[in-house]
Amino acid sequence: MRAVIQKSFGGPEVLEVTEIERPRPLGGEVLIRVHASAVNPVDAAVRSGALPLLGEPPFGVGWDVSGVVEEAGPGARFAVGDEVYGMPFFPRAATGYAEYVAAPSRQVARKPATLDHVHAAALPLAALTAWQGLVDAAGVKEGDRVLIHRAAGGVGHLAVQIAKIRGAHVTALASAARHEFVRGLGADEVIDYRTTDFTEAVRDADVVFDSTAQGARSLLSLRPGGVLVSILEHDDTELAATVAAAGRRFAGVLVEPDYASLEAIAALVDAGRIRPHVDSTFPLAEVGKAHQRIESGQAQGKIVLTL
Repeated sequence: MRAVIQKSFGGPEVLEVTEIERPRPLGGEVLIRVHASAVNPVDAAVRSGALPLLGEPPFGVGWDVSGVVEEAGPGARFAVGDEVYGMPFFPRAATGYAEYVAAPSRQVARKPATLDHVHAAALPLAALTAWQGLVDAAGVKEGDRVLIHRAAGGVGHLAVQIAKIRGAHVTALASAARHEFVRGLGADEVIDYRTTDFTEAVRDADVVFDSTAQGARSLLSLRPGGVLVSILEHDDTELAATVAAAGRRFAGVLVEPDYASLEAIAALVDAGRIRPHVDSTFPLAEVGKAHQRIESGQAQGKIVLTL
């Protein structure tokens, strides 16, 4: 089968489409014939060596997949022909940029019926990150005031929608060119972070969802007892201590596979309450261009590889 493998750390040029042996599902696993695989910032960080999750190359990056069950191992939750989506194995290797991926069946869920595979692949890592941060860790509820960084990005644009579903008042940070897009997602207020100091504009947030590693500054926007959700500084013990000393709560989130949350997200998608936005698509052969796009910082929503 075709898969993207890298033999060294480096720029997008180290990503090679090559032929490798097709995996076989074990008990409780499914073999997914992949139709689409999303590209996330973490993929680029792992590829470059900035984030050494997978040790030394060779390995294949990529986690988000949407496709059709080709084989089902004994005891698997799905049957051949079922359409599924998910983010298997994260933060271990899944080799998601490939024609086939074997995954534990409890790490994937049925694909939202109202989405094609491209848009379904755009969901798992980003939507689970937002869900696990806002719902599971922060417990966002009706009337909460939530500040969301990078609200037009892959995680941020889904975080805005999830916070609104929970009944929150959402203040979103985005560049001026993306204000209309973010308002269309349901944001109540949008602030241009390039011209306005968000710590001066927002001082009473119940929750700050930080995807920018600005935890110390974000703390200034929280009310006493508020929650700082950090997805990049999730293991920063010094920051956690600082937040606690200030009378706020720190919630560091490293996303993990979770079929129950994927099912809840799929139900909300099919009910018309969450919609993933795809910035651009690339064929598998142009995986390097997809990584250039993700590293440009200009993507609005998600980038997806098609197979």
